[in-house]
Amino acid sequence: MADKQSTADIEREIEEARASLATSLDQLVERTSPKRVVQTTKNNLIARARSPEGMKVIAATVVGVVALIAIARLRTRNRGD
Repeated sequence: MADKQSTADIEREIEEARASLATSLDQLVERTSPKRVVQTTKNNLIARARSPEGMKVIAATVVGVVALIAIARLRTRNRGD
């Protein structure tokens, strides 16, 4: 029966599996920590905002807000007359 493993071999394999699982768990905890998630999200948003498409969206939003403010002021000015 050459297939049989010794108790020491089995214990060693179990300990290796435990160490591997502990490393994986530590990596998952690091990746999903709230601080890390916030920082990653912030970096992604900044990168998108600095892209050509992001700049267009920001510019369009600013123009839209300025237009809405101008319209609101004109309406209140006209109502006051």
